[in-house]
Amino acid sequence: MSNELISKKDLLDLTGISYGQLYRWKRKNLIPEDWFIRKSTFTGQETFFPKEKILERIDKIQTMKENLSLDELADMFSPSAGEFKLSVDELLKRNIVSKPVLDFYLSETKSITDFAFENLLHLFILEKLLQSGEINLDEGKMLLQVLSDYKDDAKQSSVLFFIRKLGISSCLILSSTANIFFEKGTKVVVQISISECTEELKTKLI
Repeated sequence: MSNELISKKDLLDLTGISYGQLYRWKRKNLIPEDWFIRKSTFTGQETFFPKEKILERIDKIQTMKENLSLDELADMFSPSAGEFKLSVDELLKRNIVSKPVLDFYLSETKSITDFAFENLLHLFILEKLLQSGEINLDEGKMLLQVLSDYKDDAKQSSVLFFIRKLGISSCLILSSTANIFFEKGTKVVVQISISECTEELKTKLI
């Protein structure tokens, strides 16, 4: 994801939304507080946003608000999904994940019969990375272990990394990606936003 910023003025001009809409969506938690970045400019203090993230979020809000209330959208964009449960049969019927990846997940997590949202999110991330070929099954085991061990830390702004050097892999979860430096020769195989996976999964569940 690009680190390019867009000013509030340019954002409003580009998207056609009003100042009032933008801050109403902020109050409703449709747009995270930490996306409002205050910076000094030659005209004084101005507000900027991470360009790709804010444009994608506004596009989703505008597309989905015809069918969902702002409160329902806020729940969809939140990092958890309450008492959500889905059975294995329902999971396969709705084509959210593939059977081979589901079978692998179940073999590693000891016979879950009903998936809470947290379990489903871990499975969804596993499916995404295995199907893309970015990780192998052994690395999938590592992924599930890290997601399980640090589930309380894998919140809204966290980013999951897979790195590899000399054929040896490592998986880590970072709450911020600012100023990250890896040892020379280290390849970043995966960099994936957990909050974006959460939103993508919720759109599949609506």
